[in-house]
Formats: sequence, structure tokens, C-alpha cells
Amino acid sequence: MPIDQNAKPSWRNPAQVNNARSLLLMAAGVLTGLILAGYSLFTARSTSTLIVPAEDVALVNQEPLSRADYLALLQTLYGVDLGHATPEQRRKALDDMIREELFVQRGKELDVASTDPDVRSALVNAVELEIAENAITSQPSEAALRQFYETHRDRYVSEGIMRVRDLVFPVSALADLPSEPRALKSIIADAQALARLGGRDSGKTKGDEFYFAVKIHLGDQLFEVAKDQADGMVSKPIRLADEIHVLDMQTNKHPVPFEFNAARAQVLSDYRSQAIDRLKSSGEAFLRKRANLLIADDLR
Repeated sequence: MPIDQNAKPSWRNPAQVNNARSLLLMAAGVLTGLILAGYSLFTARSTSTLIVPAEDVALVNQEPLSRADYLALLQTLYGVDLGHATPEQRRKALDDMIREELFVQRGKELDVASTDPDVRSALVNAVELEIAENAITSQPSEAALRQFYETHRDRYVSEGIMRVRDLVFPVSALADLPSEPRALKSIIADAQALARLGGRDSGKTKGDEFYFAVKIHLGDQLFEVAKDQADGMVSKPIRLADEIHVLDMQTNKHPVPFEFNAARAQVLSDYRSQAIDRLKSSGEAFLRKRANLLIADDLR
């Protein structure tokens, strides 16, 4: 059979060359995809790997130990950075982190969190801190702080100081005790007259005391009378239970309101505390809403 000298070889056919090139590119794409998939599979957090990521210093049962935490521990334990730490210091810090992680993992296996009260308390605190993070780190505006200050002005006052004597008499002396302040003051200033009526100092208050201390020592009813007394004033006889009380006010320095600038630090603290409480309440409400709660019939 004669050969056509002008015919082109089959491998030079453009259509066949394009088909071969397409197949080659397709195969290369498939191979690249398999390589990437394999890399992702063996480096994922949930899978086993023999390579410690650059951001970690170790893997304990595939749980990473952060390099940032390691550097912070070096600084805490020895006050040095990685470049100035000795090999022993590095090893000790790493061993401490590994030991902690091993015990934490074992604690999870034993479900310590559900039985140990200290662990449960720590978990609750951690969740509360996470919920309140925004309130803790955010910086409220000056307008918001001033509005909070105006709404709660009664909080931002100096602590009052009082020096008062609490004189007690038997109920039988009530008829002999004058209600006129001057006459009553002369009686309590006279030791003999005081003894004749059976009066004595209760000893509940001693020297200058803050208002809150006086309130604790005298009780609410007597404190309400005392706080409105001026220096040198004597109260009318006050009957409580089986005794008569007369308050002899020596010094009464009333609380003085603080201006906003003087109280700003406390205002900021109170503002954040209120915001934290609000977030905790809403967080608890959310958790309760999504939880499946079953309560005993006798406690509903």
C-alpha cells in the first residue's frame, strides 16, 4: 500500500493533542486535590498528627499546649523570657503544663466536674466571666457614667461619723425623766442624778464611729433618731422593750455628697457591676430556656 508522504503523523493531530492535554490537566487537578485533602485530614485538630503546630509547644493526647501560655508561665515562674530562660527552667515550665493537662484530661474522664464542689464552683465562675466579658472590658461613655451617677447620687457620699452615748434607764424611771432637752441634759450630766434614776451608759458605742458601725451597735430604730441629732443635742426618752433610752449626741458629722469627678472611679465600678449582673441574669435565662428542666412535684 503506498504511503502518503504529505500525511501528518497521528500524534500531531490538533484534536488529539488537546484531548491529551485536557486529560493531563485533569489528572494533575485530581492529584492536587487528594494531596490537599490528605494534608487537611491529618492536620485537623480532631485527628492525630505527629507535627506540633508552630503556635503550640506540645500536644498532649492531641490537645495543644499554647506557646503563649508557655511564655506567660516562664515569666510568672522565673521572670524571664524564652531567650533568657535556662534549659532547666524551660523543661520545668513545660513539665508543669503537661502535668496540668494530663490531670485535667483525667479529671474529665472521671467526670470530676459533676461531683467536686470546688471544680463546679470554678466552672460556674469561668462561665460567668465569659458571659460578662463585654461588660468587664468595655469602656462606657462619659454621658452614660454621668447619667448613672445622677440616678444613684445617694451612693456617692462621704461616710458620716458620729460620737454618741446611749444612756439606758429602767421603765420605772420614765415618769421622772423630763422631755425638755435642757432639763434632761442636766440630769444625764449629773452622775448622782443619773444614779438615782438608775441610768447608765449602755457601752454600745465607743468614741468616733462611722454611721454604719453606729447603726449596727444601736439598731435601726435608735440610729434613725441619732442621725438627725445635732452636736450637743439630747434625744427625748425612747422606750424599747423593757428599757428607756436617751441619746446624748456629742459629735455628728453628716455624710457629704461627692462631685462626679471625685466619685468617677466608683461610678465606673458600680456601672460595670450592674452591667455584669444584667448579663449574668440574661445568660442564666437563656441557659434555662434551652435546658430540659424537670423539677420534683413537691418543689414546684
